Amino acid sequence: MSKQPERIFVKGNEAIARGALAARCKCFFGYPITPQNDIPEFMSSAIIKAGGDFVQAESEVAAANMLLGAGAAGVRAMTSSSSPGMSLKQEAISYMAGSEVPAVVVNMNRGGPGLGDIGPAQGDYYQSTRGGGHGDYRHFTFGPGTVQEAYDLTIRAFDIAFTHRTPVLILGDAILGQMKEPITPWVPDNIDDEAGRDWAITGRTNVRETGREKRLIKSLFLAEGELAGQNRHLQAKYDAWADMAECEHYETEDAELVVCAYGSIGRIAKSAVRSFRKQGKKVGLLRPITLYPFPSADLKKLAQAGKRFLTIEHNLGQMVDDVRLAIRTVADSAFFPIYPGNLPTPDELEAPILACLEGK
Repeated sequence: MSKQPERIFVKGNEAIARGALAARCKCFFGYPITPQNDIPEFMSSAIIKAGGDFVQAESEVAAANMLLGAGAAGVRAMTSSSSPGMSLKQEAISYMAGSEVPAVVVNMNRGGPGLGDIGPAQGDYYQSTRGGGHGDYRHFTFGPGTVQEAYDLTIRAFDIAFTHRTPVLILGDAILGQMKEPITPWVPDNIDDEAGRDWAITGRTNVRETGREKRLIKSLFLAEGELAGQNRHLQAKYDAWADMAECEHYETEDAELVVCAYGSIGRIAKSAVRSFRKQGKKVGLLRPITLYPFPSADLKKLAQAGKRFLTIEHNLGQMVDDVRLAIRTVADSAFFPIYPGNLPTPDELEAPILACLEGK
């Protein structure tokens, strides 16, 4: 990659849009919903200037199906939305997973269920990491915690989408999307513009000259045993992603208690951990960066080293299930919920951390 010298001060939403353009995203299909509106607003002009196309779709359903069509043609494309809008996109995402169509999808999580509010929450973790539509599927899921990560991981999302022929989800929330931080933009220097050209539906022109075989992209498998074979193939792909799991370790080496939190809550929890460290208390933080694949191996190693765990989430308990699954043969995790509709501060996280540290 080639670093650009300037630093710019941008919102998380804008950082994602800029990261997509750096990754040579050529099509954006969107529909307005708070708190992700800055992404389509920025893209509506910037992607046109970059030689791409922007479509203000008539609905979230339409935007997701446009994304399916673009990905099937081998085009680097993206859509973005927020919680209720993501629910409407799930059928198309299931089709993309089933037919192995690459795409990048952004969800700036807001409070729910239902319309909820326009504030931050992490209640879409299950939907994001389990495959929120019908059938058995997963998609690669990033949970950025800083504006710089939002930029960086968007670029990586496009690479993973085309390398593994899969939808890739970027899960943020209203905090990440709306806060501003300085970032260093960069442009990858190894993008393969021909990626996907050996399978994409691009039109079989000059068949007699090229001899190209007909191509078919589908998620419907009706022949005897055909669907089972496709599901085995997909599951093998998902299993292979385990080696790509990532997380941030902060003061975990000598920690007696490890706090597990992701995204915006991860950075708030990190501030609380810093406060305890200044007091000489051995508290650390493990912040998953990939939510699927989940960094289970890192957690298990910490559990085997005798650590105790506290999971903190801006929901009623979702990621804690993955934490407990990772350490189930060795340890358990306490849990502290932040109810959607509330915005926590580092000070408010100190009481549950202290109680857990003292074994209460």
